[in-house]
Amino acid sequence: MRPVSIRQWSPWGLLLCLLCCSCLGAPSPSTAPEKRPGSQGLRFRLAGFPRKPFEGRVEIQRAGEWGTICDDDFTLQAAHVLCRELGFTEATGWTHSAKYGPGTGRIWLDNLSCSGTEQSVTECASRGWGNSDCTHDEDAGVICKDQRLPGFSDSNVIEVEQHLQVEEVRLRPAVGRGRRPLPVTEGLVEVRLPDGWFQVCDKGWSAHNSHVVCGMLGFPSEKRVNTAFYRLLAQRQQHSFGLHGVACVGTEAHLSLCSLEFYRANDTTRCPGGAPAVVSCVPGPLYAASSGQKKQQQSKPQGETRVRLKGGAHPGEGRVEVLKASTWGTVCDRKWDLQAASVVCRELGFGSAREALSGARMGQGMGAIHLSEVRCSGQEPSLWKCPHKNITAEDCSHSRDAGVRCNLPYTGVETKIRLSGGRSRHEGRVEVQIGEAGSLRWGLICGDDWGTLEAMVVCRQLGLGYANHGLQETWYWDSGNTTEVVMSGVRCTGSELSLDQCAHHGTHIACKRTGTRFTAGVICSETASDLLLHSALVQETAYIEDRPLHMLYCAAEENCLARSARSAPWPYGHRRLLRFSSQIHNLGRADFRPKAGRHSWVWHECHGHYHSMDIFTHYDILTPNGTKVAEGHKASFCLEDTECQEDVAKRYECANFGEQGITVGCWDLYRHDIDCQWIDITDVRPGNYILQVVINPNFEVAESDFTNNAMKCNCKYDGHRIWVHNCHIGDAFSEEANRRFERYPGQTSNQIV
Repeated sequence: MRPVSIRQWSPWGLLLCLLCCSCLGAPSPSTAPEKRPGSQGLRFRLAGFPRKPFEGRVEIQRAGEWGTICDDDFTLQAAHVLCRELGFTEATGWTHSAKYGPGTGRIWLDNLSCSGTEQSVTECASRGWGNSDCTHDEDAGVICKDQRLPGFSDSNVIEVEQHLQVEEVRLRPAVGRGRRPLPVTEGLVEVRLPDGWFQVCDKGWSAHNSHVVCGMLGFPSEKRVNTAFYRLLAQRQQHSFGLHGVACVGTEAHLSLCSLEFYRANDTTRCPGGAPAVVSCVPGPLYAASSGQKKQQQSKPQGETRVRLKGGAHPGEGRVEVLKASTWGTVCDRKWDLQAASVVCRELGFGSAREALSGARMGQGMGAIHLSEVRCSGQEPSLWKCPHKNITAEDCSHSRDAGVRCNLPYTGVETKIRLSGGRSRHEGRVEVQIGEAGSLRWGLICGDDWGTLEAMVVCRQLGLGYANHGLQETWYWDSGNTTEVVMSGVRCTGSELSLDQCAHHGTHIACKRTGTRFTAGVICSETASDLLLHSALVQETAYIEDRPLHMLYCAAEENCLARSARSAPWPYGHRRLLRFSSQIHNLGRADFRPKAGRHSWVWHECHGHYHSMDIFTHYDILTPNGTKVAEGHKASFCLEDTECQEDVAKRYECANFGEQGITVGCWDLYRHDIDCQWIDITDVRPGNYILQVVINPNFEVAESDFTNNAMKCNCKYDGHRIWVHNCHIGDAFSEEANRRFERYPGQTSNQIV
């Protein structure tokens, strides 16, 4: 180990320093920490791989012996204290479960509890020095802000491992460098070391090494490369080798975890008889660089996917969900590690895993938990091929849902778009780059029909997460010198990786409202809500009620009845209503709030409440072939937290013109006996139908996942009674199960008026 060196003062420099200190006053303890009594005898360092200089496994030296800290009860407040001990201003995050690899020696601290303001870790509560029931698989790490404390000069230094570290890997195309599209899938392997980028000697290079390199670069697999061609090319070029003797097993998530050797500075002959290592990678379906690759991948027979990611703000990240018995469920995070996460990432067409997430970091799922204690070697083609335990709901809770962050290929799409005029980098007027090389220019997007789905694509393309709002007017944001509208008619599904993949008018610009005032803008966020309907409750509570017309005046005023009700003999007669309860959960990572502020909510005297959204839910009765025969809707007249999970407090209630919304971990219950909580089926004839409920149908409020906003049920009506069964969320079934659902058995011709 070698400590970071401390600059030596010259006599004149020391004198100047003393003069400045006497004039300006001594620095405060917060900016120039002195040697503290509590920290005497302790030294701190960051260790482990892969990491950057300001992050790693925390190790403490006490009584001459280095040891680690257990992650039990570890918090960001403890990380703040430790980062200051290490000479950084603060922490930006912390890690658990030995993310940087397990340490060795003693586990010095367990159940460490800090407020974050302590001057020394010795002031924090714990089980006592050396008293722990943990293993090194639970070693804690910290991610510090890359900003050093001024004047930090005590013995608590960051120590660097004696051997070097591979910080990054890239592929450098050997030919056609300027013309090849991104992502780069083939080229010379280069590694970044402290002194710059170097090539790797190919002596002993194997397919396992290529597999690891491709995984780091965001590709699921590697393919053979014409080494003879590259060796011939290498004879005409100068090379700078920094690494040799690479020997990977193939399951490593990072090249630093492989056996490898670095050349010494005094090595005069490097890679004798060898050449630079060359790797060729196969991109996943989302990143196929050419139509030929896409056709090749599409021509392969592909079974139905049995793994997916939900709730992630960026491509290749999210809560892991697996398909079992035609239903989707989550994975318990017990023993969840980088090997299992990498299997998921590669199976989905990404590279190896950058992080294996536990503790429902990507939001909690709902319903079944299918797997626990998944133990992968890293070589499996699917998560289902890994040894695992089938569990029941009592064995694990959704607070322990596993997630992943995968390595992604670099595509450069973020350079073709930018935001301007906003108060922060997360908001602004959208500007796109058009033209050919040498004549590139920036332009604006017409705001006509611009909405949440289009804004979602922009935020994803910029790496800024989700869209809070898609704005059609941006007059309050200065566009600077960019005034030309260069794109119009943009329509996205919301799943595209860039605006280039969305439909638009092409070179022809057609704007109903001209001028920079009416151009597209976005406000992005790293988190978003995610609404999910409790489908079983709909099935359990559905029934028919014949309600007298004289009790439906308010409902008619709010347009909650079928059109034929207008010609009914008011106040005599009745309407037949299909009633049911709906319980809407927020499983996302941000509260669901109405799009409009309180100043624009509408007071409805009839029911004595405010509407915060014009349409919150659509209710429809469909024939088996999808024809709509009856419909209803629910305005969000009272979005509030009816109930919450045990550890979540209610935040929203409608009483006294209160704030409206649904807190993360809470749900809003619309009971079956509430006005407008129905579908008017007076005109529907007996037959077999589909009941469909869609939340947030106009995408007015951003969510992390719109695919789970629709619920469908089989519905049989005999003219007197109704049977609602087989209710499920639109994406809760497999594709085959949905096809079977659409082919509803029984009566084929429904009589409809």
